[in-house]
This record gives sequence, structure tokens and C-alpha cells, in this order.
Amino acid sequence: MDLEQTFLDAALEVLPELSSGNKSSLGEHLQSIGVKTCDDLQFVTEGDLMTVLRPIQARRLLLFWKQKYPPSENSHPSSVEASPSQPLTSSRSSSSSSPVPDIEWDDFDVPWRKFPEELIQCLERGKRPGPKLRRQMVRIVVTEMMRKSPHVGKKHATIVAKKLVAKYPQALQDVIEGDVVGAGYHSLVKQLFYRIENARRSETPKLRKRRLQIDDETDDTDETPIEERAAVQDTYGCVKWNVKFLPLEETTESQRQKLEKLKVMFQQSHTNLDEIRSLMESTYYTQRQHINQGKSITWLREEWPFLFQELGMSVHFQELTGIELQSSFSRNLDLKGQRLLHYLTTVCVKKSKRMLETFGNVQRMRGQESGCSEDLKEMFLLLLSYFEEKESSLFFYVDDATLAEEVQLEQVPMTPAIIVCGQTCFSARRYMLSLDRHIVNGNICAFITALCLMFGSFYCFNIHYPSELASTLEFLQRCFFNINPEKGTKVEKNSKRHLTVNPRVLTLIQDISDHEWRAS
Repeated sequence: MDLEQTFLDAALEVLPELSSGNKSSLGEHLQSIGVKTCDDLQFVTEGDLMTVLRPIQARRLLLFWKQKYPPSENSHPSSVEASPSQPLTSSRSSSSSSPVPDIEWDDFDVPWRKFPEELIQCLERGKRPGPKLRRQMVRIVVTEMMRKSPHVGKKHATIVAKKLVAKYPQALQDVIEGDVVGAGYHSLVKQLFYRIENARRSETPKLRKRRLQIDDETDDTDETPIEERAAVQDTYGCVKWNVKFLPLEETTESQRQKLEKLKVMFQQSHTNLDEIRSLMESTYYTQRQHINQGKSITWLREEWPFLFQELGMSVHFQELTGIELQSSFSRNLDLKGQRLLHYLTTVCVKKSKRMLETFGNVQRMRGQESGCSEDLKEMFLLLLSYFEEKESSLFFYVDDATLAEEVQLEQVPMTPAIIVCGQTCFSARRYMLSLDRHIVNGNICAFITALCLMFGSFYCFNIHYPSELASTLEFLQRCFFNINPEKGTKVEKNSKRHLTVNPRVLTLIQDISDHEWRAS
């Protein structure tokens, strides 16, 4: 058929508002994705038209095609011709080899949600997946097919292959060189069918089968994923450490423009917090790229100043770990804070001379001050003492009038540290945050905010827990931030062997539970 003219006729009837240039480009676009006949229009999806039409326009056109060009019998998946390598059989023999009615396979749901993100991104962008991704796709689909019925064959593989190609024609129509969507699906059918046959070979020795699967996974030339090259401590507790693709609606230029806008907004005295949050969320991809490339803290602070502020770090931390930074901490503090403080001040002080001395010092510094914030300070200082970890590894005290540029940074720890502007945490009314001996936030008004920013920095900037603070930080991580990975550690590498859970942390958690059980 004259595809372009047929398309223009449909567009004139359904979308009269389109210009002639747009209608012509639509016809060219359809040809580029493999549409050659009216029957092919049934396989066009809304996603195929999104680059040239608005959503409502695409839906109107698809509805018109469905009514004007209903699927013909020749194009029905159940009547697809067998490949040359497999002779046609009579309907009787076919039904005996495939007891599951074909109509059920017309409704087969491809498990799109189980596909890896990298594969989906390739398909959505019309890019041909690499060998490893194609094998993953075939394995996932075949597993789902065999779950539906163990009696699957080449006919069913053909039906499913057509569904795959129909949704992503640009990416899958040439899944093996020489395949054209209008000419058949033989290569993809073969991949599906061979996988089905392999899955049925239960007589294959388990050791050999496992070795074959391992070889199959590693026989491509794809480079090692960045997560595998990264240190375990970097990815520990993260759910989105490395983002491989820009959001579909974003480009490199749009990310650059948003970065510049955020820098301008940081200099303004009055800013729209909702807009800042939205911009930080949409530029998360570029933020992670810069951080994982090893950009210095000073460079990051110049380019992403909001990353070191309460709102910006909260957005990034939630994207990275799936946990809300300060709200999660505050919620758990309300649930567990008083229980922990009560245990430390009534039980632990009796068991350790150091704890008794720390408790006495804290009471003198606290004086008559009361409230949740003061309880948090006392709890944290006692926690450091309980684990026999040094306060100086985390806090650096300066005069209350000290400016950020006046801090003697050579004496500050290299890891994230809280600069306390006052003689004690209880007398201070202002705090600063230091990373790599650089003041990245010089005006933090609340201790809880300073504590959350300090903790969040370890995750957001790929910083390992120092060994001298390992127990305190892991206790906070597990009990107050709900980060509980099944394996690995955030502690910097040293000669000691690390267990999944720090034994001292586990002991404290169990002792508190036992104490409450006995007291009840």
C-alpha cells in the first residue's frame, strides 16, 4: 500500500489540527519502525508514537486504526507460518503436541516488570540490546512461559516473539542480523525455543548445567559493571548507587540547565523549596555521576551547593537508600530514644567506670536544660562512651563566635565531623559540617540536623565509617535509620575480619531487649 498517503488520510480525518509537515513526518516515522502494511498497524503502540504525537493524539489515532483496520485472519498470531526448519503439521497432530489452546497464548502476559532496568532502557530507546541482555530477556520470558504451561513449543514461542517485537519493533526487529519485522521472527523464535529445550533437559548433570550457565553469563565482552568495581563500602545500604540512564524526559543539556539554575537559586535569599526539591530529584542522575567519578568535595560544593544543605541531602539520600533521612531518624528517636537513654543511664553506668565518669560530666554540662534535643545529645555522648569510641573523632569544638574560615581545619578529622560552636554540645547554638577538612555547611542551627547531615554524608559521598567510630555509626544506622543490609560493611578496610553485624552493636540491642523483658 502507499503507506504515507494512507496515513495522511487517517490523520486528516482524526487529527485535522496537524500541519502537513507533521503528518508527513508521521508517515516517515511509521515506515522507520517497520510498518509496511495495514496489518502492521495493529502492532503499533502508543509509545511508538510519543516522539511525534502528543498522548491524546496518539490514542485517538490508535483507536481509529483499530476500528478501520481490524486484525485480519492472516495476521493472527495463531496462524503464523512455521519456519522453514519445521514442517507444517495437521491440525490433529498439532493439537496433540500442544494441548494448551492457542487462544490462551494470545492473552499471554510478557513479564515486562521482571526485565532488568538496563534492558528496558534499551528497548524504550529503540536500541538493540547486547548479547547478555538478550539472553536475560529470553530466560525471563521462557521461565514465565513454562510456568504457564510445561507443554510449550515452537508455535507458542512464535506467538510470544511477535508480542515482544510488536511492543519494541525498533529494538527487536533485527534481534539477529538480517531479521526484519515484516519478514518474520525466526531468530527470536529460535532463541526462545532453544531455551525451552535446554530448560527441559533435566537429565543434564547439575554440575555441568551450572557451569554452562556461568559460562553463558560471562562469555560476552561487556565491561565489568561499575558496582562490581566499586568498593563494598561504597554501595553498602544503597538501592540506587549507580544510575545508568538519564530519565527519558531528560537530556544532557536539560541537566546542565537545571544545575545552573540550582546554583543561581542557592545565591538567592528567598527560594522556592518545592522547586529546589523537584530540581534535585530530576538531576539525581548527574549528581551520582559526578560523585561516583570521584569529584572532590570542594568541586561538588561549588557545582551542587544544595547537596550539603538539609533539603538537598535529604532528597539525594532518599533516592540513594530509599530512606527518608531526618524524618526516619526523628520517628525512630521518638520510638526508641528514651528506652536507649534509660538503659544507658540506669544499667550501663553501673558496669563501667568510664560510663560513670561520662554520665557525671554530661549531667554537669547539661545543667537544668531539658527537652528532646538535650536528651539526644546526652544519649549520643553516652553511646560513644559505651562503645569506648572517642568523642574527638566526631566532634570538634570551637568558640561560639568562630566563623567557618577561622576554623583550624588541620586538627579536624578527615571523615565527616560536626564542628560545635561552643564549649559543649549543650551550650552550643550553632554547628558546622566538615568533610575532608572542608567546611561544607557553616550554619546549622539544630543538633539533630547536624547529626543527620553528618551521617548522610557517609552514604551520599561514598565515605567509609572510620574504624574508631565503627560501632556507634553502625548502631545509628541499624536502629535509627533502618539500614540493615544482609551482608557487607560500611567500615573502612583493615586487617580485622568484619561480621555481617558488629558484635558489640548486636550485644547492646539484645541486652536492651532482655532488660525490658525482665522489667516487664
